[in-house]
Amino acid sequence: MKTYLDLVKKIIDAPESAWKGNRTGVRAKSISGYMLEHDMSTGFPLLTTKQVPLKMIAVELEGFIKGITNKKWFQERGCHIWDEWCNPEKVPYSTDKYVQDEMKAEMDLGKIYGFQWRKFNGTNGDENHGLHSYEACARQGYDQLKVIVDRLHNNPSDRRMICTAWNPEQLDEMALPPCHLLWQVVVTGENYDTLNLNWYQRSCDTMLGIPFNLASYALLLVLLAKDAGMKQGKLCGMLGDVHIYENQFETAKTQIKRQPLTLPEIEIPDFTNIYDWTYKQRKLINYKNLGKIEYNLSV
Repeated sequence: MKTYLDLVKKIIDAPESAWKGNRTGVRAKSISGYMLEHDMSTGFPLLTTKQVPLKMIAVELEGFIKGITNKKWFQERGCHIWDEWCNPEKVPYSTDKYVQDEMKAEMDLGKIYGFQWRKFNGTNGDENHGLHSYEACARQGYDQLKVIVDRLHNNPSDRRMICTAWNPEQLDEMALPPCHLLWQVVVTGENYDTLNLNWYQRSCDTMLGIPFNLASYALLLVLLAKDAGMKQGKLCGMLGDVHIYENQFETAKTQIKRQPLTLPEIEIPDFTNIYDWTYKQRKLINYKNLGKIEYNLSV
């Protein structure tokens, strides 16, 4: 997507004063405020200037939808996004290598995205540590996802279809305070037949995080539209602190020289409803990319 490459270039071209420190110990060049827009009718927004693994993204999204809070569940399905993190109540965060090894070994992720989506502000944990679906868990807290799905079916003109993962009371119980912290569904069209999705992201790792977030929310849009029997509309990401880490900088300069290819299409076979969907129910059509690019991860 050209809009993504434009963002990368904007950060690279930002003045020297844009460099700043952060909790990782690796300084980053940051800009404040950027909006990514994508019309879903032009294809599924999986970057083509580098290879992006949709399977890993789909596994993570399934985990969020099911309210999974255990690292092992993700790992068993080939998703290693959460490997470096854990519930800070079990192992407090540190950049110390010994502590980071302990963080990797701990399986409890705490009350991360899926917990807040499905059991917002819940006081109980999952006695099975997230290894089973949300339906098998104790039902405390507010099920934001279910409310949105129900309103899409029964009151699609509602302007209050909002899901937030930002829970100030439970930030200290999450493996990582949510970066993409809020999303909203907006239905448009004369017959309320087109589903659009907007998300807000406070902290944006432009080279590693944003390509995943873009595809993840696009996939969520596809699933919600399919569940509601609606057309796919516009995806919009409103980004807060948008940055590139210093140890990613030279590689980013290489990526922006690549010319984007035609976007792929996506199909969701054997779909019944969003709750029963699994990461295996996805079919990417004509995904061509310019190859893998390795970026450093700052934890």
